Amino acid sequence: MILHDLAAGMHPRRVRIFLAEKGVSIERREMDAAGGANATPEFIRLNPLGKLPVLELDDGSAIAESLAICRFLEAMHPDPPLMGRTPREVADIEMWALRVDHELSQMIALAFVHSSDFYRGRVEQIPEVASWARGRALETMTWLDHELAGRRHITGEDYTIADIVAQCALVLGKAVGLRIPTEMSELSRWFTEVTARPTARA
Repeated sequence: MILHDLAAGMHPRRVRIFLAEKGVSIERREMDAAGGANATPEFIRLNPLGKLPVLELDDGSAIAESLAICRFLEAMHPDPPLMGRTPREVADIEMWALRVDHELSQMIALAFVHSSDFYRGRVEQIPEVASWARGRALETMTWLDHELAGRRHITGEDYTIADIVAQCALVLGKAVGLRIPTEMSELSRWFTEVTARPTARA
């Protein structure tokens, strides 16, 4: 297997942390997205959307989308479990992963796309979209701060894919000026803990 990767990308970082938590090592190919490596015919064959990460399998087929890649890796390497063991655990973790993906990751990504130098000239940047997305992300951070009161991680005691999704989003948030406000003590406590894990720099 080959992981087509982007070191600075929020979604590729999810997969790297997931692999590190599993203790699994696979071949990694860093893609020069700024140079258009993900727009070549060879890459488009793997993912017609031209996005990263992509997991290329030994038979030449490919899986795109970070959560789908993690679902595949979880099935291949179930221990330690990061996506649940029982049907209820699986559903709860999926629910939280989708919540933080939709309400936090996507908002921070929108703020980044519509304000960063990287996307200048690549897409039509709308400052109002960036401003709106920052506001929505802060609302979600406030909600998460309340939700984390009384539990160690997003879904409970255990570190899961939901934590990875939120963790990677908030790392990108720093690049668009979205740092956790000091008054959000529970979210700050959680972020300090998850980013201190040995896998956080994967």
